[in-house]
Amino acid sequence: MFFESHASLQAFNTFGIAARAVALLRVADVVGLQAALRHPLVSGFTPLLLGGGSNIVLTGDVKVPVIRIEIKGMQLVEETAKAWIVEMGAGESWHDCVRWTLDQGIPGLENLALIPGTVGAAPVQNIGAYGVELQDRFESLTAMDLHTGRSFELDAAQCAFGYRDSIFKHVATAPGDFGLAGRAVITHVRLRLPKPWKPVLGYLDLERKCQESGVVRPDARQIFEWVCDIRRAKLPDPRQIGNAGSFFKNPTVSADQCADIIAREPNIVHYQLADGRIKLAAGWLIDACGWKGKTIGRAGVYEKQALVLVNRGGVEDPVTGGEVMTLARAIQTSVYERFGIRLEPEPVVI
Repeated sequence: MFFESHASLQAFNTFGIAARAVALLRVADVVGLQAALRHPLVSGFTPLLLGGGSNIVLTGDVKVPVIRIEIKGMQLVEETAKAWIVEMGAGESWHDCVRWTLDQGIPGLENLALIPGTVGAAPVQNIGAYGVELQDRFESLTAMDLHTGRSFELDAAQCAFGYRDSIFKHVATAPGDFGLAGRAVITHVRLRLPKPWKPVLGYLDLERKCQESGVVRPDARQIFEWVCDIRRAKLPDPRQIGNAGSFFKNPTVSADQCADIIAREPNIVHYQLADGRIKLAAGWLIDACGWKGKTIGRAGVYEKQALVLVNRGGVEDPVTGGEVMTLARAIQTSVYERFGIRLEPEPVVI
């Protein structure tokens, strides 16, 4: 375990926001995590858990201890006639794990390539892209109780996955509630990658790649490369321009609501969901309101993808969390006034 008091968090959040923590504890294994939870500065507090810092907006200094999870490891733990089961440490880079599975000849995660963040954050957010969500590939996870230091396992049903949602994002407000926000930290994640592998190509961008390349039946490695190309063309590299990836969730509406919007906005990008609802492209809504490329203070809307808010300040004069949220609220107001739809942020605001 590594400990530092009054630690800078600027390098540990992909927005590059300058903020400090009263204490930062970096843990590389379960034993170190248990030791961190017993540390005098942590005892009595609910710590802020940090992975890759790709899904947070810091609006000021953090007054509670921060525990950064750096638990590593990737392995195939089981192979059956129906699936490969792989286990990954919560501190591993998600994208590195996607690439590793393909290198091992194990397909199934290729649509989720280049999503920023760590493995431990993936179930919390139920990450998803190009027709695949984590819950579609999930087997189980191991987590640790922040109060007792004891480990426990959860399966998919117990994680209560929803759209960019899970039990780890909800606070237990009454006896019997099972919200685990502030109560547990994920240490390991196991994924079930099914056999036989089937490509998921339902999204327009992937359909275009098939048409442009003439490849009708791409393999998993080809889809991985396509997804990486698509994301790099649309999304800024956090190492070059600070950002937290997609800032707003794609809203869902009823078929009747969608028909009403289409009557006014025939070109709106939308996708049919299995339950009959319609998913709207939040980036399209924001772009339609004229926000692409605009700035407020040092917070801006990325000129190539309106769904991404970026840090227009430098390392020495970075954007503040307040500027980011001022811009976010202005965008929400514009979209609501034009479309009657309330956009919900994806990152956790602290």
